[in-house]
Amino acid sequence: MTEALAEAQKALYLANPNPRVGCVIVKEGQVIGRGYTQKVGGPHAEVQALADVKAKGLSASASTIYVTLEPCSHTGRTPPCVAALIAAKPAMVVVAMSDPNPQVAGQGLEQLKAAGIDVRCGLLAADAQALNRGFISRMTRGLPWVRLKIAASLDGKTALPDGRSQWITGPLARADGHHWRAQACAIVTGVGTVKEDDPSLNVRDVQTDRQPWRIIIDSKLETPPSAKILHNLDQSGVIIVCAHLNSAELQQKATAFQKRGIEVIQMANQYGKVDLPQLFSYLAKEREMNEIHIESGFKLNGSMLRENCVDELLLYYAPFLMGDGIGMANVTPLQQLEVRENWQIIDQSLFGPDLRLRLIRN
Repeated sequence: MTEALAEAQKALYLANPNPRVGCVIVKEGQVIGRGYTQKVGGPHAEVQALADVKAKGLSASASTIYVTLEPCSHTGRTPPCVAALIAAKPAMVVVAMSDPNPQVAGQGLEQLKAAGIDVRCGLLAADAQALNRGFISRMTRGLPWVRLKIAASLDGKTALPDGRSQWITGPLARADGHHWRAQACAIVTGVGTVKEDDPSLNVRDVQTDRQPWRIIIDSKLETPPSAKILHNLDQSGVIIVCAHLNSAELQQKATAFQKRGIEVIQMANQYGKVDLPQLFSYLAKEREMNEIHIESGFKLNGSMLRENCVDELLLYYAPFLMGDGIGMANVTPLQQLEVRENWQIIDQSLFGPDLRLRLIRN
């Protein structure tokens, strides 16, 4: 199963919106086939592994098949994997975790058992779940897994008082940031960051065949038409989310963006700002997005946290003190320490001199 999980890792940048799944087929103590989920519309891990066995002139009959997620039992973009496994006649199928997709949800396991195959489930389940936090979140909560990335000095400053922030962390930490960008379905930023830093917000420091969507939170449609984030539309789509299109000027701006292939959607809350919880619900349910990666500034970071939109913090600390500067997030000050919300550290790693912490809500 450890090897199957390693296969699933190969789908990290590739599989969205499908889960990242790996499969290893063992017969007489030898691995005879391997596979992982391909780009959407392509073969799933089990079909890839069975094809690998066939390409070697071998048979999966009486084998043991290890797969990191319950084989699908429904027809989606591809035929059900359960049918392919049953046709291969293995002796046993070992599954890391059941599928949270309501269209599967144990039916795949039951169909394998009904075919007379010995089925086991739960081996290294936590590792399999960690690989697919976004897919699990979308299937169980109707929301993507939202990760907020911040680079800061030791005293929690993200930029000098005049807004300059390049570069707080070193090249190794920045390259790791691109690893997290690459596995996301979309990268979200605010119009303030677009106007001040003019970022491209694409993946450059890791090899990937798929660029994430880029989403700009822009209540009043103030995104400059020349912004770098609006370039390279052939590689990934761009969505600008505004509050309203309730004036001729805003409608004219929206039309100009749309003519360039840039989507503009309106989604207002009661304060005339973008409704962030509604946006993330929309991205999961209507756009099938599993993981969202946020790289924004002090104000939008605070809004994301205050409105309980963030599931994970990805914090990079550089080993220096900035003193006066812009903080991490515009959050509501605590009146009492007893009412604080604690976060749990799930990983800590060094990238050169910079410390990366990953935290999730307790």
